Amino acid sequence: MTTHLPRPTPTRRAVLSMLGLGVLGLAGCAASSGTDSTATSTGSSGTSSTGASAAGASAGRGTGVFAADVIHTVTAAAEASLFTGALATFKSSGTKEWIDVEVTLDGRTFQHVGMRLKGNSSLRSVAAGTAPQLLPWLVKLDKFVKGQAHEGVSEFVVRSNSSATALNEAVALDLLAASGLSAQRAAYIALSVNDSAPALRLIVENPGDEWVDRVFNADGKLYKAEATGDYTYRGTDPAAYDEVFDQEAGDKDLTPLMGFLQFVNDSSDADFVAGLADRLDTAAFARYLAFETLVDNFDDIDGPGNNSYLWWDADTKKMTVVAWDHNLAFGLRPNGGGARGGGAVPGGVPNGAVPDGAVPGGAVPDGAVIDGAVPGGGAPPGGGIGGPQGGGRGPNGKVNPLVTRFTAQAQWQQAVTAAKTELTTTLVTSGAGATALARWQALLSGDSRGLVPAATITTEAAAITTKLSAT
Repeated sequence: MTTHLPRPTPTRRAVLSMLGLGVLGLAGCAASSGTDSTATSTGSSGTSSTGASAAGASAGRGTGVFAADVIHTVTAAAEASLFTGALATFKSSGTKEWIDVEVTLDGRTFQHVGMRLKGNSSLRSVAAGTAPQLLPWLVKLDKFVKGQAHEGVSEFVVRSNSSATALNEAVALDLLAASGLSAQRAAYIALSVNDSAPALRLIVENPGDEWVDRVFNADGKLYKAEATGDYTYRGTDPAAYDEVFDQEAGDKDLTPLMGFLQFVNDSSDADFVAGLADRLDTAAFARYLAFETLVDNFDDIDGPGNNSYLWWDADTKKMTVVAWDHNLAFGLRPNGGGARGGGAVPGGVPNGAVPDGAVPGGAVPDGAVIDGAVPGGGAPPGGGIGGPQGGGRGPNGKVNPLVTRFTAQAQWQQAVTAAKTELTTTLVTSGAGATALARWQALLSGDSRGLVPAATITTEAAAITTKLSAT
């Protein structure tokens, strides 16, 4: 469903000051409409399951739209009722409708851009009056204008986070790129809607055809696991997977996915051990599990949000688990019970902008935990800060049959342990994690507009340093 209403002429804001190594070379910085014809993409994050290097962190930081040495300026303009109506529609029916807006990115204006809400559990309890610049969005420049893109990028996700800085996700994505696993590029923006005060937000690549072409450069299919589903096998009727998996890239066909899930769930133990490597990149999966443990990401493949993608390579006929959603990395935790607003993650949370798997409430997810302490006092959910990944964890986790069966086998558990040891050396002991954090922290701290209080930046960075030191 797409809603069109006349849009007011927005008040133009001057391009915000850019920091770091220099100013982006943007064509047409004066306000304009139409399509940016640049079609090149830059900065592969790497897809190999081996050979991680610190250089990967730099590669993952990107250029252009995803240049990580500046805080980009993004403004969106449309009738206010379109933004409030999009949230009201989701809350009443679960439908995420596309709205037609004008978007200005680093001084270049695009007409008829599609925006829709992004996420599931992150939206269900958001207050009806939450300001649109604080909500999670999927932005598609080419939704209504074919081929419309900016510096080779046609879509990105405006992420939510239960911290004020989103430093935890920014650092996690840098390290994911350095790990040798497929990753999404990220950058900070100052987002303003209808001339609102700007809000600091993190944007990331949206895994889809554009991302697959950059990262995998191969024929295949990309499936996204939905928060409303799991990895169980539901038969051969594609309709049975409507609320379980969405196909995000490749010719529409769930046959590879259904066959993989049938094998994972229904094969004998002997067949599972003998045949999994023919169906899954097991080295990459062991590395994935090790990485998610390393960055203490509560909401991964068997967390409450079921966060993951499956990439099926048409040549190898194998699946690769793709990491997604790191806004609960480095010790952030949701808790399903308790009253809202019982404390605050350091620095607070802007008006209900929260991650998938957390419970929004305008201030902080219920009982949110960082570094093992429930804000405001009390014990961490489940009695601790969480254990190793595998088979679901705590009251909010999900039992994932792939994780459970994989980690039950000594050979693959040993592979996870070995990968964890290697990644600890490569990403933590080497100082790569500290360096990534320092870069992001310097960017935020150097912003003269005070999008986030300096004390908040310091506190949230210190929490990540503590987690890295404890690894």
